[in-house]
Amino acid sequence: MAAALALRARGEEVIGCDAGAGEGAALAAAAGRLRAAGVEVHLDASGEALAAGGAGTLIKSPGVPQDAPAVVAARERGVPVLGELELAWRLIPNEFIAVTGTNGKTTTTEWIGHIHREAGLPVAIAGNVGTAASSFAGSLSSEATVVCEASSFQLEDCDAFAPELAVLLNLFPDHLDRHPSYEDYVQAKLKIFAHQGPGDVAVVPAELGTQGLAGHAQRVTFGAGPEVELCAQVSLPGEHNRRNAMAAATVCLARGLPHAAIVAGLESFAGVAHRLEPIAARGGVSWVNDSKATNVASTRVALRSYPGGVHLIAGGRGKQQDFAPLAPLVAERCKAVYLIGEA
Repeated sequence: MAAALALRARGEEVIGCDAGAGEGAALAAAAGRLRAAGVEVHLDASGEALAAGGAGTLIKSPGVPQDAPAVVAARERGVPVLGELELAWRLIPNEFIAVTGTNGKTTTTEWIGHIHREAGLPVAIAGNVGTAASSFAGSLSSEATVVCEASSFQLEDCDAFAPELAVLLNLFPDHLDRHPSYEDYVQAKLKIFAHQGPGDVAVVPAELGTQGLAGHAQRVTFGAGPEVELCAQVSLPGEHNRRNAMAAATVCLARGLPHAAIVAGLESFAGVAHRLEPIAARGGVSWVNDSKATNVASTRVALRSYPGGVHLIAGGRGKQQDFAPLAPLVAERCKAVYLIGEA
């Protein structure tokens, strides 16, 4: 919706399509808001006929797969297919910091933003964390930096996206129900560096190294440099959050932020919802919401954050993952496991 509103605000002719029938309150409200802005809305429609007809560009939601009829029809006609993140980057002239990786994207994105605020610098946070980047079009001061979370779904729809600073946190198998293979998933993630120029910065884990990265950015690694000392004391539990903190610190060092602001931000960041989020403590039992741990790797790092006695509630979709690596850690750290959902 944000992309449609941003384009309409520029005077573009915009047609919106959704496969939903509009019976849900949220979809009906969104359709009403778009129509009020002058967007032609089609519900319970694939958009295939429009894409195959006179559409000049197709802006695709990240959740729409590449084999959706409208996407296939547009590409067969030679119509450009862009993702919302690509569109936002084209519309917004501000500097971008983009964060990708299998796990830790939201936490690190918000942490980088928090450190910028500690340094007194204007910043806007976007991506999968609740605010679409395109919603900032035409509304930011020129001094503000956009820090955005970039998923594999968003990056696979990017054609020219070139953030001034791009970060890869880690790589583990995920979303194999969407990507044809793990190799395809990795290539989607690495597109974050593909169009960077010599004046840009690419940040990757030291253990992955920089060899073979696309693009022409300056390469910087985290995990074995000055950021380690800065992260001696961080506000969030778990070794994975220390890694997130080191990535955030490396980004902020590369941008020249004061050490004092970086340290203050690392020590004061409160974390984000649904990620090892303390909910309550009753009768000697701590209740923790880690519902954003939606893959095996993130569940493993969560379990490692506690010495034992864990009652694990797990479920959701399997996403074609191999759950065998969880077994030893579950046996070691869990007192009980409660399984729910499709998986």
